This record gives sequence, C-alpha cells and structure tokens, in this order.
Amino acid sequence: MRILAIETSTAASSVALGTPDGVVASSRRLDPRGHVGFLVPALEFCFSQAGWEPKQLDAIAIDTGPGLFSGIRTGLATAQAIAGAVGAPLVPVASLDALALRAATGHRRIWAVVDVRRKEFAVAPYRPVPGGVVRDGAIELCGPEAFRALLVSDPSDVLVVGDWQALPEGTLVGLHALRTGRPRFPAAEAVIEVAWGRAQRNELPHPDEVRPNYLREPDVTINWSDFRSEGPWK
Repeated sequence: MRILAIETSTAASSVALGTPDGVVASSRRLDPRGHVGFLVPALEFCFSQAGWEPKQLDAIAIDTGPGLFSGIRTGLATAQAIAGAVGAPLVPVASLDALALRAATGHRRIWAVVDVRRKEFAVAPYRPVPGGVVRDGAIELCGPEAFRALLVSDPSDVLVVGDWQALPEGTLVGLHALRTGRPRFPAAEAVIEVAWGRAQRNELPHPDEVRPNYLREPDVTINWSDFRSEGPWK
C-alpha cells in the first residue's frame, strides 16, 4: 500500500510518502502562515524523490485537526482534491493521535496538546499498549487552568507532549509526576503510521464524508462540496 500523508494542522506543515515498510520521501516547513505556499512544491518534491506518480497512491492520509483553522482547511481541501482525482480513499487522522504515537514510551500515560489559539488548547489522554498508544478519553477543548485540573486529577506518571510551551508560565509547575517532551508538532510520517492501522481495519470513509475537527466554530466557513477533482493530480 502506497500512502500520501498531509499534515497542515499546526505551524509545522509536512508531507510524506510511505508504505508499511516505512517512509520513502518527506518534506517539512515551520511557518504558521505558509501552508498554501508549501504544499504544492512539497508534493512535487516528494513524488520526485520517491519516483511515484499520484495515480499509484492507494490512500491519502490527512490530519483533520484539531489545530489552526486555515491550515486544516488548506490540507483537507488539497487531500480531497487528490483523492477524487486519483480515486484513492481518504483516511482522517487526529493531530493529537499523531503526536501521541511518536511520543510513546511504553510505560508513561501521555497527554497530547495542540495550541488552537484564543488561549485555548486541544488535549487528549493516551495509555501505552504494546506497539504504541491508545486514546482513552475524549479530545477536549480547554483553557490552561482546566488542563492543569485534568493533569492534577490524573494519578498516573504523565508525559505531556505537543505545544505545551505555548501554555502560560506556571501552568505545569508543581506537578511532580509529570514530564514534558517531544514531539512539539505532529508530523506526516506519524500520520502515515496511524492511517496504516486504520486502513488495515478498513476504517475508510468516503472522501466527501471527511470533515475538519475544529472543536469550535471557525472564523469563516467553507463549502466543501465546491472542491472538485481538478488540478495537477489527475
């Protein structure tokens, strides 16, 4: 199975091509406002490096958020256009799932954090399992104090990953069973890993059914039905 992954839900945009055996090409850029200008050159670079053509894709994995509204919209619109053009299924992946997978330690409970701006954060807990992690609670939108309360109520040894550096100073102070770590941002390589597991379980919705996960109302709305299978990825 050949998978294209697109990750634009945070400030660190990335694209990757891979198979169950690993990643064969990837590109990444840190720029919270540069999702649009990054994607097409990154896609062309990755296909060139891998020696693949878009029509050879078996699935397109897309980070649907939570995260930055503009980035999510850009990535999802691109992924849906490619999926429609080449006839490949679209596999939605949560940004927090991709973060937690790459942070798995095998013993610590993980809380993944994504800064969604307006002094709010998307968070979710994960427990370690052989070979990775499993989300064992809902994805929540909360402020810094509410997140601290969630951590205080968690009796486990905890690892906080993601954009915890965006939390106000002192939010995590005094939580002695807590450690912070990497990654700071989700990556397309991790999106491929999550998508591969879902493809194996045949969790493949129709591309038109995939929607962004903002957790709150966006500043602007978009009519997803306006996007058609047109462009350079036929």
